[in-house]
Amino acid sequence: MKKRLITSVVLAAALSFGVLTGCGSEGATSSQSGDAAPAASAEAGDKTITVGATPVPHAEILDNIVKEVLAEDGWTLNTVVFSDYVLPNTSLEQGELDANYFQTLGYMNQQNQDAGLHLAAVAGVHIEPMGIYSQKYTSLSDLPDGASIGIPNDPDNGERGIDLLVSKGLLASKGGFGSDANYTEDSLTNDKEANPHGYVITPLEAASLPLSLPDLDAATINGNYALEAELPAKYPALDIESFDDETTIKRTNFLVVKAGNESSEKTQALIKALQSDKVQAYIDETYKGAVITSFIDAK
Repeated sequence: MKKRLITSVVLAAALSFGVLTGCGSEGATSSQSGDAAPAASAEAGDKTITVGATPVPHAEILDNIVKEVLAEDGWTLNTVVFSDYVLPNTSLEQGELDANYFQTLGYMNQQNQDAGLHLAAVAGVHIEPMGIYSQKYTSLSDLPDGASIGIPNDPDNGERGIDLLVSKGLLASKGGFGSDANYTEDSLTNDKEANPHGYVITPLEAASLPLSLPDLDAATINGNYALEAELPAKYPALDIESFDDETTIKRTNFLVVKAGNESSEKTQALIKALQSDKVQAYIDETYKGAVITSFIDAK
């Protein structure tokens, strides 16, 4: 994959805005019609593109700026908003969408493998740094031994949360997490070598972590769910992810289509619009570091 444009992340500035970053209850609504509209037909002259997305920031980016950019080239965008991570992929697989925009490569590959889907990433758009949040403490150093720390319960984001805890010094290592199928969150909780402070690692559905924060001492929360819960304003992140070349690719949210449609006219129009200067400016001005552009190729 070749990087085209990646906005640098300045941690101090990011934390000043409470930076954070991409599964919830099932459901979908269309931003135009109120229903999950089927993908437009492939007939010649069809200029409507139907894209599935989670609400924040994906649907916001689509409706507030990408729709405008696409219209300049004669395209009409229909955004279908989903409240979970599963339906956008199954709907795309079934041909109800032209594309979706909400997920990382790791999650897409996991879904292809586990659910027998045939999806392909075509363009990187942005990163939502995962953050460590707390309603009880204002510094990581304040977390007491035995503190309860929530992480997402899906494999890709759960391991991402553990990686964040390791990188910030809360855990000494991952132990066997992510590499040993028999090594669970309970194993890590009781692993004195990997977890010398005895933190209770608590897996919960990613979308429920902001709501569960009052019952936890801290949690690693995906950026979109933190944004939806207005955590940056209420409880700024205690710390966030940082990125190198490898993790940039790993954490980028991609535009995804069904395999075989990578070079279609609609796909190419979406890539052009999503990786445009206008989208770059909108993300920078709107999210101020809570979302950062990552215009990389999926090749």
